[in-house]
Amino acid sequence: MESQEEEKKSRVVKIGSKESWESHVSQATNQGSPIVVHFTASWCMPSVAMNPFFEELAYTYQDVLFLTVDVDDVKEVATKYEVKAMPTFLLMKEGTQVDRLVGANPDEIKKRIEGLVQSYQVYLA
Repeated sequence: MESQEEEKKSRVVKIGSKESWESHVSQATNQGSPIVVHFTASWCMPSVAMNPFFEELAYTYQDVLFLTVDVDDVKEVATKYEVKAMPTFLLMKEGTQVDRLVGANPDEIKKRIEGLVQSYQVYLA
């Protein structure tokens, strides 16, 4: 059982710089992938508690790019999107924010991601 866990590579990309952010968003936009971003902070327990759930969502929704941004490490991106509380989740389509959820609410974030994915399927059809 443990070896299975070790094999499971993270599908969540940790953003470490403004350049990394721009690169991933640009690539996902060009590929037509929706993006879900988790703005977090290591000192924020509700945000840290969402990490395993966010990882689980990344495995469930394989066509979505999942990014995590530590607001203390990449302040420029957090400021650009006016992130003032953690956790904050942004849902992006074509590189533009289409939805935002503030707070640790697993059911609501899952529902909104489902809506984002469905809107893409309609869009691509």
